[in-house]
Amino acid sequence: MERPKNKKDKDGNVQDRQKQYYSGKKKTHTIKNQAAVAPHGRIEHVSESVPGGATHDVQLLRQTDLLSKLSEGEAAMLDKGYDGIATDYPNKKLYLPFKARRNHPLTEEQKAYNRFLAKYRIVVEHTMAQLNKFQVLVQRFRHQLTKHTRAFRIVASLVNRRIQLHPLKNYCPA
Repeated sequence: MERPKNKKDKDGNVQDRQKQYYSGKKKTHTIKNQAAVAPHGRIEHVSESVPGGATHDVQLLRQTDLLSKLSEGEAAMLDKGYDGIATDYPNKKLYLPFKARRNHPLTEEQKAYNRFLAKYRIVVEHTMAQLNKFQVLVQRFRHQLTKHTRAFRIVASLVNRRIQLHPLKNYCPA
């Protein structure tokens, strides 16, 4: 995305809007979206676009409150970016990979569990790869930031249509 312009408020003070969009990891200004993907690859939910630098994955999940919409028998499979969310939803079935910490490497059992989860999560990664085929999401977003959510949702619906016509390979082990 392009670097946001700083604007003056009604008192004449400059508002620093750029800081919240800057991602130190990617060394650029970013926008973040959250997508929920069904086991067969269909995108079921897309969040609003938010500043990518200042918003953590767990914070965005708490804002959308997506996990509270899971029914009794449903579960959610998350990636390592959502570490710690299980304490917010103790009654939900959440499958998260183990994350290595400083001076606490993963055990062989934890590594085996992570590999097992990865065999199911590959569908999500392939769906995200389908999203990245659309240049409007890959290249610099030069339009109004308010229009990014709409563009992302349109691309998500196109990806859903593509997956409906040409389903993703089934990776789920028997």
